[in-house]
Amino acid sequence: MQELLNKLIPNILTKLPDFYQAIIDTLVMVLWSGVISFILGVLFGVLLIVTKPGAILENKIIYQFLDKVINFLRSIPFIILLTALMPLSRLIMGTAINIEGAIVPLIFGTVPFFSRQVEGALAETDNGLIEAALSMGSSPLEIIFRVYLKESIVPIARVTTLTAISLVGLTAMAGAVGAGGLGDFAIRYGHDRNMLDVTWVTVIVLILIVSIIQLIGTIIIKKNTH
Repeated sequence: MQELLNKLIPNILTKLPDFYQAIIDTLVMVLWSGVISFILGVLFGVLLIVTKPGAILENKIIYQFLDKVINFLRSIPFIILLTALMPLSRLIMGTAINIEGAIVPLIFGTVPFFSRQVEGALAETDNGLIEAALSMGSSPLEIIFRVYLKESIVPIARVTTLTAISLVGLTAMAGAVGAGGLGDFAIRYGHDRNMLDVTWVTVIVLILIVSIIQLIGTIIIKKNTH
């Protein structure tokens, strides 16, 4: 077995510590930026749905501001966002490189997309349920938690899974500017030094990570589907 591995992935075997660290760095980036993006994305998604014209907290100023900012940020390619946000990363995180330097652009690259997805998920809520809640004297906050969010667990789980998978791809792209992780590992060794086994093994690991995320999302969706 060892001889076979030495033949198939010789460069990976000589760089196992770096490879393991790259996997850990990728998971850390996905976890931290994913959790923060989930919180902000749900918040902004809810604000978009409840402040739009005719909604329970209609507010044209807030809705138009969020709508325009999200559209603007979504229009910027992530690779440009990485470099453009370096000064902000230094200000907030103290560095613009490594894992810490990647967190800020990853959040900025994920939140606008996820916010739109959450808005779409919440828009699937039956208007009859909202009207019934209003007629019973429910406050806007109660409607948000007891109607919008409670009734949208499945679609939110679906878009969260989609966003998490997209985030894995963004972390790999962040490796191009020294953020660390599997993207950086694949570029430094697989691309720059033409070590094909490094490239292919990195791809396989990324596929496994994506598959695990998809499996978790599917389980959550099935458990909450009535």
